[in-house]
Amino acid sequence: MKTLTTLLTLALFGLYNPVKTELSPEALKGAWETTFKNDQGREVHAVAIMSGGYVSSAAHFTDDNSFLYTTGGSWKVEGNTIVQTYEFNTQDAEMVGKSETHEYTIVGNKLTFKGDSRVWTRVDNGTGGDLANAFLITGRQQNGEIVDRPIRARKTMKILSGTRFQWIAYNVDTGEFSGTGGGTYTTVNGKYTENIEFFSRDVNRVGASLEFDYKVVDKAWHHSGLSSTGSPIYEVWTPREIIEKN
Repeated sequence: MKTLTTLLTLALFGLYNPVKTELSPEALKGAWETTFKNDQGREVHAVAIMSGGYVSSAAHFTDDNSFLYTTGGSWKVEGNTIVQTYEFNTQDAEMVGKSETHEYTIVGNKLTFKGDSRVWTRVDNGTGGDLANAFLITGRQQNGEIVDRPIRARKTMKILSGTRFQWIAYNVDTGEFSGTGGGTYTTVNGKYTENIEFFSRDVNRVGASLEFDYKVVDKAWHHSGLSSTGSPIYEVWTPREIIEKN
């Protein structure tokens, strides 16, 4: 057994930390946030959602809520590193289809990456709502009938942790980005409510709350109500893990 003096010595040199979290996929799941200043001194708020084997990160300026960037794709853990393969990257479209490896550390509820001074704080661990997962839209109601939407290079993904959501429209073949939005959500008594914190196409949508009916049928998420433009919608979203098994 290590003595108190030994533990203090190890802690001094960063070799012992009693609250260090195991480096594993489970330890990363959920939502994380950070606030930092860009090169021009403007404050930026960023949220990363890691759910269903996918990750999205989006950032907006805090002074006027304007959208800054989003990146994301699939991820896996290898030892103490995250290997991320990009499906979208508004900072560098040339990275789409390519992978990056990042060494990371989790201590308590704090996440850091080697070579990056930002500290990410855990928002949730994937619990809180009923829909934590990564989904692709696979169907829409037209004239009272559900019409399947085949999976193509042009995708619309919705990724949710226990409390956070983001949707992203993009093309994995061309790297083209079409739009994104996100914020917090709740699922209560069959009602799914989005509270918008960023919206790339129209900053005036920020602050709005949208309520929808939802149900899960054969693991697919059925989502109905009025869109952000006031149009009626009925959508079917399928977990990516199901799509990719077929």
